[in-house]
Amino acid sequence: MLNHEQIHRFHRDGYLVVDRVLGGQELAEARQVVEEFREQSRRLTKDDAAFVLEPTHTRDSPQLARINNPVKVHPLFERIMRSAAVLDIVAALIGPDVRYHHSKLNMKSAGVGSAVEWHQDFVFFPHTNDDVLAVGIALDDCTQENGCLLVIPGSHRGPILDHHQGDVFVGAVPSDRRELAGEKQVPVIVPAGGMSIHHSRTLHASAPNRSSNSRRLLLIEYAAADAWPIGVDVNLDEFHSRVVRGQPTRRARMMPLEFQMRQRGLAGSIFELQTRLRKMAFGDAQPAAMAGM
Repeated sequence: MLNHEQIHRFHRDGYLVVDRVLGGQELAEARQVVEEFREQSRRLTKDDAAFVLEPTHTRDSPQLARINNPVKVHPLFERIMRSAAVLDIVAALIGPDVRYHHSKLNMKSAGVGSAVEWHQDFVFFPHTNDDVLAVGIALDDCTQENGCLLVIPGSHRGPILDHHQGDVFVGAVPSDRRELAGEKQVPVIVPAGGMSIHHSRTLHASAPNRSSNSRRLLLIEYAAADAWPIGVDVNLDEFHSRVVRGQPTRRARMMPLEFQMRQRGLAGSIFELQTRLRKMAFGDAQPAAMAGM
């Protein structure tokens, strides 16, 4: 459970770190499941519904960038998503009625893990209010060397920035934005088994993994039950079934938020979308295994 000081820090800074959310046995089991997924990816030559491949992926050396929706593909991750250890923290930050939104597992493999450019999650899935957050459960120590999360503290209280380049949605903001000045960037160091939480409007990114250590991060997104997605058709039964703490509601709480709507139905992962960005923060900072390719 969070104390008052931790709750205040999250609302002030837009992010928080909590240690020891997963126990040792659960952590070992999660790592084993992820390794099984990596082995399954050997058969692939391109992305599929479950797996996003690194450019360096081969059958002999399988390299995953992301596992899509792990909560739906293995019961362990659903158990973690529904655990009191996680939901007690989430409810303390966005209220007693909590809906599961989505999940992904970013791999950041040693030496080849791709960067993610600066962005705000909210533009990918806008809601009627911004009580929407992501928890990142560290399956490995997350350090500056292996590409931990970077954030701009307090940016969630600022504007929702345009993630388009011209009329094209690129899922990122250009690196020359004054909001991204180097002295404002803070690394989010998380020990294995710990958890980071960031607000859906917090500007964040991660550098490539140049180290010899992997940085596997289970990301689970939650919203307050009265935060309704904008521009999305909702099946009420399915929508309410994703309330994992408290009660569902048909009431949509509105906030006066302004942002550029993106075109729906765009194909491609965030990694593909961001390749179109001209002014990248990490465009020249390739992992060692990709240099010269």
